[in-house]
Amino acid sequence: MLSLEEISDRLEIQQLLVAYSTAIDTRRFDDLDRVFTPDAYIDYRAMGGIDGSFGDVKAWLAEVLPNFPAYSHLIGNFDVTLDGDTASSRVLCFNPMVLGGDGQILFCGLWYDDEFVRTADGWRMTRRVETKCFDKVV
Repeated sequence: MLSLEEISDRLEIQQLLVAYSTAIDTRRFDDLDRVFTPDAYIDYRAMGGIDGSFGDVKAWLAEVLPNFPAYSHLIGNFDVTLDGDTASSRVLCFNPMVLGGDGQILFCGLWYDDEFVRTADGWRMTRRVETKCFDKVV
């Protein structure tokens, strides 16, 4: 049986994952400061992006994502493993992205493999690595 603390930790981490998607989808990139630790590592190379420190990747997101008229994240299959004040997760993401005015859409399927740490301000992500499932332009 799960303890109340474990239930709370799992829900807080799940909400953090939702907060990431919401920040990206609403183009409020500064909201990511409440998702990641300042020294977090992010690797988006599997889907054609960059990897690096949180600050560098955040700046890249703010530069690149406005080139897409619309996009969204649908996440699920939350697999969270807790280990005291650290945790890891694997989450499935479906991410359709409008490519331009001609109506083409890039359908992206990927896994987010993440690591977390409990901080004084709650759980924060210390590492995010994408693993590609599929992509298809239609």
